[in-house]
Amino acid sequence: MKHFLVVVDIQNDFVNGALGTAEAVAMLPAACKKIKEWDGDIFVTYDTHFENYMDTAEGAKLPVKHCIKGTAGWELNAQIAAALEEKDYVSVEKITFGSTVLPTLIEDAMEEEGFDENFEITLIGLCTDICVVSNALILKANFPEAYIAVDSACCAGVTPETHEAALTTMKMCQIDVL
Repeated sequence: MKHFLVVVDIQNDFVNGALGTAEAVAMLPAACKKIKEWDGDIFVTYDTHFENYMDTAEGAKLPVKHCIKGTAGWELNAQIAAALEEKDYVSVEKITFGSTVLPTLIEDAMEEEGFDENFEITLIGLCTDICVVSNALILKANFPEAYIAVDSACCAGVTPETHEAALTTMKMCQIDVL
């Protein structure tokens, strides 16, 4: 069975930068352990914005400049980068909450090794209530028969309450919460 890990946006701006939280910092050890022990393919998403961020629809509703490509805030958190050092992974830049390219990349990875209908996708990352839930729902819509899970110990939301609300939403959409 094929196993995929999707590491969502564990970038400096979401850990201890412009939109960082204590909960994001606290989940790092569990996320690093998950990555180091993962036996399967890994995809790493990057929330990616540009200097015109404040002029975008997202910037109008969230007027906090963050994850500007080429800045330190856009880069992966150092602990996560270290956990990924000995792993092969595919980087996925996305300009919005969910990646519409990610399902195609997963399909391509399956075809390279021979398509198998039985596969699992596990998501970890930030923020549970925005980008993790968005990517989980996109993946569930594209792969309705796949086992999809989110490891709640390896995620953090904007607030603890919205983190829990996102986990509930995912459970209702038949995504397992570990």
